[in-house]
Amino acid sequence: MKRTVWCLGFLALIFCVGQNGFSLSRWPNIISTIKSSKATVVSSNGQHNSSVSVKRKWSRNTCKTLVSNSSKSPIRIKEVILFEAINLFPPDTPISGEGFQMLSQTGGTLNAPVALGSFEDSKHYGMVEPKGYRVVYNLLYLNGREDRKYLLGFTSANRFVGKFYLSADTVRVVMDLENIELAAGETIDLEGFFMEDGKDRELLLSNFAEQVERAHPRRPSASPTGWCSWYCFGSQVTAQNVYDNLSAIKAEVPSLKYIQIDDGYQLNMGDWLSVGRSFSGGVTDVLGRIKEAGFEPAIWVAPFICDSTSSIFREHKDWLVKDENGHPLRSDKVGFGGWRRGPWYVLDGTNPHVQRHFETIFSTMREKWGCTYFKLDANYWGAIHDGKYYRANATRTEAYREGMKAIVKGAGPDAFILGCNHPLWPSLGLIHGSRSSMDVSRNWTNIKKTGKENLLRGWQNGRLWWNDPDCLLLTGDLPDNMFAFHASLLYATGGMLLSGDDVASIPKNRLIMLQKMAADGNTTTAKFVSEEFEIGWVNSKGSKKLVVLNWGDIPKSFKIPIDNPVVVRDFFSEKLVGHFDREIVLENFGGQLGCVYVVEEE
Repeated sequence: MKRTVWCLGFLALIFCVGQNGFSLSRWPNIISTIKSSKATVVSSNGQHNSSVSVKRKWSRNTCKTLVSNSSKSPIRIKEVILFEAINLFPPDTPISGEGFQMLSQTGGTLNAPVALGSFEDSKHYGMVEPKGYRVVYNLLYLNGREDRKYLLGFTSANRFVGKFYLSADTVRVVMDLENIELAAGETIDLEGFFMEDGKDRELLLSNFAEQVERAHPRRPSASPTGWCSWYCFGSQVTAQNVYDNLSAIKAEVPSLKYIQIDDGYQLNMGDWLSVGRSFSGGVTDVLGRIKEAGFEPAIWVAPFICDSTSSIFREHKDWLVKDENGHPLRSDKVGFGGWRRGPWYVLDGTNPHVQRHFETIFSTMREKWGCTYFKLDANYWGAIHDGKYYRANATRTEAYREGMKAIVKGAGPDAFILGCNHPLWPSLGLIHGSRSSMDVSRNWTNIKKTGKENLLRGWQNGRLWWNDPDCLLLTGDLPDNMFAFHASLLYATGGMLLSGDDVASIPKNRLIMLQKMAADGNTTTAKFVSEEFEIGWVNSKGSKKLVVLNWGDIPKSFKIPIDNPVVVRDFFSEKLVGHFDREIVLENFGGQLGCVYVVEEE
């Protein structure tokens, strides 16, 4: 009888799998199944190569992988397929995937992925995707059925790029070896890999962050506050613009520590120590005035790129990444050519001359110019694909990291380094701050889009680096509710706080938002009760704050459970909202509105 029942159950399982291709309720443990999948080595010619072995060793939720060439000849390896999951997840499984560079994120489902970031790795930057697959990088989160969530990610980025090939029925875990040559008898380590399932997204991400921290310890620093010239003056910024805002900040928001001059001071892209006409009086004079006023000088630099008018391009073509013909690689031939004065060319981080050049630039800016904060932009180009490097067999991750180490050395141990438009995982352990969204702008569509990008990366804040959710903008034609949403969301990130306005022009009723946020100094990311990011709690410095975000166009009501009776006040206006016993009730909470509330027990 027992055998009959067992056989009937087994036949039912086969029928279920045959009909649907998967069944999470009856299928063997997904994590175990992925772990036991076969690893495959793909040679540079696209063929599977059995002469190279792959040895995987698991320690709880992390895996170390060794690749060995057992043949008597060198072999060029395109990639290693570490694991494969076929028909283990339904096609409509919601996903969240990271990009290779900061501007790319992916959402949607396995069978219908959606770009969340503004510039996709494949379409904008020309990074190739296999036919029939969507590629995400570094981290993949799957919101499975039956309340099971799965997180797969690479815990290190010292040499290689980790990625995931996704289709409706397949998840493939891949390490890109960029056709490097593996000598006869040689064994190499691949990047660490993490895989875990559970019911709590926040816990999975926290466990993953712990493993990343072990491989790439976070660079210690305080989370900065400051002002940035870009969003009010762009590339036309002048010395007088900086002086005017320096005065306004000193009078209205003196806790903004760093005064940052953005793109526009330099003569050419690449000639960072040559100053253009808008700073004809000398950028060092402006930076000196900032220091004299009691603030810290900060500056924007794009160290890895140069344009064709720069002295670097004219005099040092041997410093540049090469194409297959040995000529300087035009970035527009493999992807995006740059947002101004393109096409850009790329300085080769493996070249010792470039490394000394980077050290000179940043030591000059630190020691002679007095800069203690560096916003590094266009860093993606330092890890550009399809280039030939000075050091043979170097990968693009190695080229980027070697260049960054020279930059860090030149900037000195006490400087703050922000990565922007950067390759995310290759920057681990090398930057203090990481931009977590596309550039913000003064329109509702952008505020929602960049807001979602920032909250999806909230788990990184204070663990891998300080997140930079981009500037707080409080001037423009938007209604007050949208500015309140923007300010409340940035507060919820717990990340860096920089003002992007001509400070003297901020209306008084909005200036208080900047003043309150700067004085509060929150560095704790809100814990949201759901992945809709509507209700989040911030527990920091002995206080408890509630963040409420209505992403929709129409008002809605919220009922938020509480353990004890509380009194609730508006964080920005300090007005009393009410006294609540078992739940905080917010009736008719406005559309496109965000608020931060101070919640205190009675």
